[in-house]
Amino acid sequence: SAAKFLRVTKQYLPHLARLCLISTFLEDGIRMWFQWNEQRDYIEATWGCGYFLATCFVLLNLTGQLGGCVLILSRNFVHYGCFLLFHPVISPHTPHFPPFLSSLRNLALGGGLLLLLAESRSEGKSMFAGVPSMGESSPKQYMQLGGRVLLVLMFMTLLHFDPSFFSILQNMVGTALIILVAIGFKTKLAALTLVIWLLAINVYFNAFWTVPAYKPMHDFLKYDFFQTTSVIGGLLLVVALGPGGVSMDEKKKEW
Repeated sequence: SAAKFLRVTKQYLPHLARLCLISTFLEDGIRMWFQWNEQRDYIEATWGCGYFLATCFVLLNLTGQLGGCVLILSRNFVHYGCFLLFHPVISPHTPHFPPFLSSLRNLALGGGLLLLLAESRSEGKSMFAGVPSMGESSPKQYMQLGGRVLLVLMFMTLLHFDPSFFSILQNMVGTALIILVAIGFKTKLAALTLVIWLLAINVYFNAFWTVPAYKPMHDFLKYDFFQTTSVIGGLLLVVALGPGGVSMDEKKKEW
């Protein structure tokens, strides 16, 4: 069960979750470093903002993403690291997907960052054991709720609208699991099942390492792979943290 899995991996799971969650930002920052000219030229051509502003935008994204990743992995000033990573989430510069799908993916990443903020608040409170807390209405509970709901948007981009039996079954099972995560019912088990399911789909469908680097499909699959890995990190945080106070699992304890 998810509870047994958490007991065995509780020392390592939060670290793995954080690494998975920031992977798309880390990969994007490193890619900007090695493809500086291409990134600048794309921004300049797309936005028509000129050489100087395009350079400033790429530099801002590079330093913000790599700096945010360092802060989060070091577990120092995690909230500042999350705020730095919120900037690329809301920046409209992703050419790999249609605008609507890009917006859903970015919102899902924002949900993962909210869960990371909630985890950092938990760590902060644990340093002051015995100090009265704000209770179930604390911001942490609503960060966890918002994070869970936004992760649903990532799943919506993975739905396959074709009439095959396997696709229909996959959509039905996946939809049921993500709804359980969103409402906070059997949350850890549902999130852990989704992690395994998304991991298998990610490795199978987004195997960018099998496509030559010069082909456009390589960058498309690579982007999709790391974005899905980040959402897997968000789901791992749900497994590690639980659903929070605003959830059916928590309300069942009161019944």
